[in-house]
Formats: sequence, C-alpha cells, structure tokens
Amino acid sequence: MSKGSEFIHRFEPGRKDAPVLLLLHGTGADENDLLPLGRTILPGASLLSPRGKVLEQGMPRFFRRLALGVFDEEDLKIRTHELAAFVRESAGKYGFTLDRVIALGYSNGANIAASLLLLEPDVLSSAILLRATLPLRVESLPDLTGKRVLLSEAHTDMYVPRDKALELESSLRTAGAQVKTLWIAPTHALEQAEIEPIQTWVNQLVGETLS
Repeated sequence: MSKGSEFIHRFEPGRKDAPVLLLLHGTGADENDLLPLGRTILPGASLLSPRGKVLEQGMPRFFRRLALGVFDEEDLKIRTHELAAFVRESAGKYGFTLDRVIALGYSNGANIAASLLLLEPDVLSSAILLRATLPLRVESLPDLTGKRVLLSEAHTDMYVPRDKALELESSLRTAGAQVKTLWIAPTHALEQAEIEPIQTWVNQLVGETLS
C-alpha cells in the first residue's frame, strides 16, 4: 500500500502490454474492495485502486452528497480534478500511459468515473460504470469520440432511478462515446450474472482498441 497525491491506494502491476483498471469503490468500501472483481474481469491487467478521501459517517466516499441522490457538485468538481491529477501522477510513477486506463467503478465510484469522463476525459480510454447516474451537468459536453462506456444498471434501484441512468446514457452518447447498457441486476447490489457480459465487453474492447 502506498500514498500519492494524498490518496491512499493499491497498485498491482500486470503484464506490460495489458490495460490498467482504475478501480473506484462504492460508499463504505476502500482500496481493497474491487481488487477481486478487477482480477476477475481482466486477468493480467494492472490495478490502480485509490481510497476515497471524503468520510460520510465514517464511510469513505469520493465526493460529498447533500442527501440521498443529491450531490455536492462543487465538491464533486474539485474531487474529480484531484482524482485526475492522481491518475496522471500514477502514470508517471508506475510507468503506464493514459490511453490504457479503463475505469471500473461501482456506485459512488462509478459516479466519479462518469464525472472524469465529463470533466477530465483524457485520463480514461474507456469506462465500466456499475450503477451510475448522471453526476453533474456541464456547460458543454466534451468530445468523447472513440471512448467506449459500459453501463450496468438495475431494474429497481433506490439510489439510481431508471430515468437518471438513461440520462447518463444519453449524455455520453451525445458527447460521442460508444455506450452499451446492461439491465441484468434486480437491485443496486452487484450480481454474479453481470460478470460474464462485462468480461465479454472488456475483452472485445481490449482486442479492438488496446492491442
């Protein structure tokens, strides 16, 4: 475990030619939480997993919220730029390039990954967003042409209403990203049934764009 850009984090090196998964945990988890999922989704990838610095009743998060489903957008912007700086610094420190970074985020982590796409798109090549919503509105959408995004949303989710997930999907497509959305899980919790389609998607991505 190491500390850089004021983020406690884990880095597990993979094959030199493999992508880097930026693992972004959900509320109450930490830098260890998504490591098993990352290893399963893309064996051989390097894993970069920071811990969110905001505490909500003692639970780590990546940015503040004002209420359930109501985000502190000013804090989100600051935390997004801070996370982007961490990814850039880590690229130099660990010897990878930003065009090989794929975000894999769950819930709060998926939302800050979506914010990276909207505010700091150069630090990600693609993203896998599990239970994400549109985290903030920007004055003008970035050019996300060439970036691929997988959304995995739930049929009934108290944290991410279906219309909010569809709003994110629409915004990313309007910005030029290639978006695929899975509707497999019944609730906000991650499901084993999601793993295989996520693996299929990311393997196709790696084969087509990162080989």
